[in-house]
Amino acid sequence: MTNTPSTPARVTVIGAYGHTGRFVVAELLRRGLAPILSGRNLQRLAELGELYPELETRRATVDDPDSLDRALAGAAAVINCAGPFALTAAPVIEAALRAGVPYLDVTAEAEVVLDTIAAYGDRAREAGGLVVPAVAFYGGLGDLLAAAAIGDWKTGDGHRYGAADADRISIAYALSDWRPTDGTRVTGQVSAGRRSGGRILYADGRLQTRSGDAPRADWTFPDPIGTQPVVGEFTMADSATIPTHLSVPDIDTCMTVSAVEDLRSVDTSGPVAVDDSGRSAQTFLVEVVATRNGETRRAVASGQDIYAVTAPLVAEATCRVLVDSHRPSGVITAGALADARDFLTALAPGHLSLDFTN
Repeated sequence: MTNTPSTPARVTVIGAYGHTGRFVVAELLRRGLAPILSGRNLQRLAELGELYPELETRRATVDDPDSLDRALAGAAAVINCAGPFALTAAPVIEAALRAGVPYLDVTAEAEVVLDTIAAYGDRAREAGGLVVPAVAFYGGLGDLLAAAAIGDWKTGDGHRYGAADADRISIAYALSDWRPTDGTRVTGQVSAGRRSGGRILYADGRLQTRSGDAPRADWTFPDPIGTQPVVGEFTMADSATIPTHLSVPDIDTCMTVSAVEDLRSVDTSGPVAVDDSGRSAQTFLVEVVATRNGETRRAVASGQDIYAVTAPLVAEATCRVLVDSHRPSGVITAGALADARDFLTALAPGHLSLDFTN
């Protein structure tokens, strides 16, 4: 865990009462920060406030800029946990720029990352503001692992070894099971609607849309998971965050078939808590493989509960932003925000098990 501000910084959490938002609030408190609980549902906000009577609650809706301004008043940063982010990201970023505070979110929507870069890259930089999208299991973790795997292949000054930092990056997800939250299901529907039901993948240096059935294959994960059937072209926000700071023409992604089947199941019961922190029994392993000129490097992270692990990811990023007196401006993803291996190591062993081969 990285250093926290010397005085308890106030951090507004939009969507604080959601499944991921609750993990984020608890993690911020554990790190000595002071969350401001915010969201549009007054009843759910009041119920969360009863659990944390020492914390302030502020109702805010994305269609009411004044309410967002009130929610961010006096805050040092804002974390947006309210999806679908296609609807919430832009209004909250606008409020963050007006307030002059860093914005972070936990979107898994690749299209939202692209929209954020296009709309706010220059504006945030010119205003001296910082926008950090997709600091979550999908988006931030793969981004960090990719940067850690590439390591000194990246020169930062024009690709000393050729046209790219890597010829290809492959991201393989293995989940023991996947009981998606209602928010995940709604967000998935919005994303699918934006691309007319097609799927996206990063190839030839850009995100593209494909139709038809996704390819299937086998992927050999590290022990004890081993070889598993996977669905290919299972593209998440990592494929939008990685190219913002790493030059790579192709990003392959895959997910274990059993997890994809769970995602598509008619069972909508959602995650089931098995410990006092609210984590489910779900386990995950993410393997990132970078290749260049026949050489291969790997970075692997494993842990418990993809929603729960989002909290330390975004909290770590928030703390680093708050203590950095020379923090960058513009739209910056997790993998470029700090040294990736140092960032990931700061989360272990409490949240992640790591293995690097470079």
